[in-house]
Amino acid sequence: MRVFTTFEELTEAAGTDLGTSDWVTIDQRRVNQFADATGDHQWIHVDVERSRQGPFGGTIAHGYLTLSLVPWLGSQVFTLRTPGTKVNYGVNKVRFPAPLLVGKRIRLHVAMGEVVDVPRGKKLTVHHTIEIEDEAKPACVAETVVLLLP
Repeated sequence: MRVFTTFEELTEAAGTDLGTSDWVTIDQRRVNQFADATGDHQWIHVDVERSRQGPFGGTIAHGYLTLSLVPWLGSQVFTLRTPGTKVNYGVNKVRFPAPLLVGKRIRLHVAMGEVVDVPRGKKLTVHHTIEIEDEAKPACVAETVVLLLP
């Protein structure tokens, strides 16, 4: 795991690969809990029997469930111990190139993007790719933005 303690370390890491998380299996229980938390009970996510006859041959994880795993999986790859406050500023881009079938394993690949000065600190752009084991296309590609305020 990469630990950043100074703004200089972050600046030096701009444009570099930070690594990958451990593999994690996406099970139906997690998908059902996400459906309950969000109210999104679309059959393609929660109806195991009906989904077997659907376009993917089984249930798939919600795209937003997949995206929501970025902070947890990312914490296995890097952590920010820089001075001040860290603020989630948003997401520049999110795509879900491939369906994530329940039962598959995923991991997160992280690369540091741009690190720029802003009036009150630094702004980091971080590139995240959620890979699906044995699949050519990722489940999710996201570019997140973090503000570091002194």
